[in-house]
Amino acid sequence: MDIQWFPGHMTKTKRQLLEQLKWVDVIIETGDARLPLSSRNPLLRELLGAKPKLLVLNKADLADEDQTGKWLKKLEQEGPVLAVSASTGAGMKKIIPMLEELMAEKWQKLAEKGIKKPIRVMVVGIPNTGKSTIINTLTGRAQARTGNKPGVTRGSQWLRIHGRIELLDTPGMLWPKFDDQIIGRKLAASGAVRDEVFDLEELAQWLIAWLQTNYQGALNKYYKTEQEEINLETIGKERGCLISGGRVDTLKAAQIFFREFRSAKIARATLDRLE
Repeated sequence: MDIQWFPGHMTKTKRQLLEQLKWVDVIIETGDARLPLSSRNPLLRELLGAKPKLLVLNKADLADEDQTGKWLKKLEQEGPVLAVSASTGAGMKKIIPMLEELMAEKWQKLAEKGIKKPIRVMVVGIPNTGKSTIINTLTGRAQARTGNKPGVTRGSQWLRIHGRIELLDTPGMLWPKFDDQIIGRKLAASGAVRDEVFDLEELAQWLIAWLQTNYQGALNKYYKTEQEEINLETIGKERGCLISGGRVDTLKAAQIFFREFRSAKIARATLDRLE
């Protein structure tokens, strides 16, 4: 299964990022704690250059806690990183102090020149990593549009979140080609790619097999079955996805399976694993 998705507005977003970078002091890069590596756009690393950056891994409440701890230790070698949950608020209070720490040296130099200015922060990341939810949590009110589907944020806007901090929200940006199709599958499984652009049933079978290997017993426990091999037929029967003749509607079963996986009902699973 070949997963490629690069809507036209993504090209425009890349151009906007290059234009806006000169006005920005610090970068917040949002990622998905379930995909600490795969949810980071390699194009962003090239575009952002040497700007001070804080990596915020959102949706930590959906990820494997043990894996998150291992990834934080690894990623701290690159620079400041936080694991947060914008939906529950966990870890969010640490963001502003870390931004202030990143700006402390520049503020000092400006103060020596008699200049007082706010930190200007750009928020970047691939679709559906929760950028707008993070911004809304920081501002305390819904100033940026949010949604559960990728690509909701279309334009860019400055938002004052603190006496000395302004945020620039930007649309999410995927890269034009997934060189590693496993990364494409992981992103699709997490919801970063629209379900309409890939074979949902085929991806579901791949993810079911992956879960049986990496989270043994989780599917059996959740779907209340002792079957050694679990598939969409198993899930469909358990969820009542039956059509004429007693056959299973495997597409409906796949849709239900992904809803339950993405909300961590089956397991708090991290798709990028460090052993």
